[in-house]
Amino acid sequence: MVTSTNGFGFNSNYSNTSDRPAGVPMSENKDMFTKLLVAQIRNQDPLAPSDPATFVNQLSQLSQTEALENMTQTTAASAAMLQSLQVLTMGGQVGSLVSVETSRVELGDGQIKGSVRLEGASTLTHVILTDVAGKQTKIELPPHGIGGQEFTIDPAKLGLPPGKYSIAAESSDGTKPAIEVNGRLNSVRLDASGGILMQVAGVGDVEPGWITGFHGKNNSADLAFTN
Repeated sequence: MVTSTNGFGFNSNYSNTSDRPAGVPMSENKDMFTKLLVAQIRNQDPLAPSDPATFVNQLSQLSQTEALENMTQTTAASAAMLQSLQVLTMGGQVGSLVSVETSRVELGDGQIKGSVRLEGASTLTHVILTDVAGKQTKIELPPHGIGGQEFTIDPAKLGLPPGKYSIAAESSDGTKPAIEVNGRLNSVRLDASGGILMQVAGVGDVEPGWITGFHGKNNSADLAFTN
């Protein structure tokens, strides 16, 4: 911020956006600054006139501040437009089978298919489901090499009632590999803060970053295993 003082002790403090009163538009603030600057020039001490370069510097800084504010507004508008395009693009995928990296599932009457991403060979891998009361149910998987090992959650066979569960995996070496669950993408929407949420069957609302794959529509063989 640049502060200039004339012979009468007049201060001009409007070269920085943060110095502007809250809620005052840039155009009004610019008019106010210009009037104050003119008054400062008219009322300067004739015996000790201010350096003209000071006035030029103040006007230059005000112009730079205005340009930065306009750039900020343009950037915000562009970001909003990009977000709208993302929603439209993802909306075109509604009905597709997707893979989601997740630590939770929502069980219903149907089966859920997924895979454990093993980072090394495992002689015995468990998929562990934990209900809201803390009760665990383990699905035992056979030996498997590095890569994705598929599994199926059958609530009826496991005796699991509908509801929300946390899900995790544990390999024979004690590591906890990531889990991907397959489900139908039911909807895409914006949340209260403007973020994008994707509702996936068997998982719930997830952010786009947790989607690991799109597998197309009308895949009846796979969709039969989703809620």
